[in-house]
Order: sequence, then structure tokens, then C-alpha cells
Amino acid sequence: MNHPNRAAWLLALAIAAPTAAALAQQAATPTVVAAAAKTPASAQEPAAWKYKVQHLNRTQLDALLARPEQLLILDVRRPDELGTKGSFPVFLNIQADQLEQSLKFIPKDRAVVTVSNHAGRAGVAGDLLTAKGFKVAGAIGIANYIEEGGSWTQAAGVKP
Repeated sequence: MNHPNRAAWLLALAIAAPTAAALAQQAATPTVVAAAAKTPASAQEPAAWKYKVQHLNRTQLDALLARPEQLLILDVRRPDELGTKGSFPVFLNIQADQLEQSLKFIPKDRAVVTVSNHAGRAGVAGDLLTAKGFKVAGAIGIANYIEEGGSWTQAAGVKP
């Protein structure tokens, strides 16, 4: 470029480019913050546990699984959920909506851990069993257990 003030123009460009980039970044930041501020609290934090039965984490469940002769895993999910998401190696499956009619099939001499996908149905089932006199060790969601690094088994013979 053959401009009489070429040096001045290049200096102005060198100063303006970083400043423009910084201003663009500052302008974008409030948008990000505003979007985060609009995110509902439920999406930012896990929902509060609202059941009387204990909400188990992976470490607590693994300790219980170490004594299988004293434990019953009661999975209250539907068969299609078992087939697609898996469960623990040995479990009793009674769907949540059939639990109260099936109490006679649940042994009372073992601690019971109720399982669902994210522990919601498991919490309801655990509270029902506790009210009916069962020893309930707690409730857990298989998805939460897996997220915490727990190992699970794809249920054999269960079709989604």
C-alpha cells in the first residue's frame, strides 16, 4: 500500500485489532452468563432426595454387593429397560406398578436394595417396602451407579 501515512495506519491497525477482539469477547460473555442464568436450577443440580429410604451411591452399593448372601437386588424397571440398560448380575424384577401385589415373592430375611434408572421409582419402592416391614438397605439408579464408575451386566435373555 502506498499511502502517505502508511506507518500511522499500520500502527492504528495493530492497536485496533486486539482491542476489537477483546471487545467482541466481552460482548459475548454476558450472553453466555445470561444463558446460564436462564438454565433452571433442576438442570444445574441433582434433584433433592425426597424419599425416606437411603439414597445409595456406588461405594455403598459395592459394599453391600460384597455380601450377596445377605442381599436382594430388587429392580423395579420394565423389561424393555432391563434389556437396553442392563442391571446387576443377579436381581429380582418386579415392575414398580406391580410391587404391592407381589410382596409375597420378596424374602424378608435379606436386606433389599431397590433399583431403577435414576432412583426415583426405586425410592418409592423402598419406602413402600419399609412401610410393609422389609429391611431396605437403600435405593439406587443404575444410570447413577454407572456414572460413578460401577460395573453392570447386560441382562441375558431379556429382550427390549
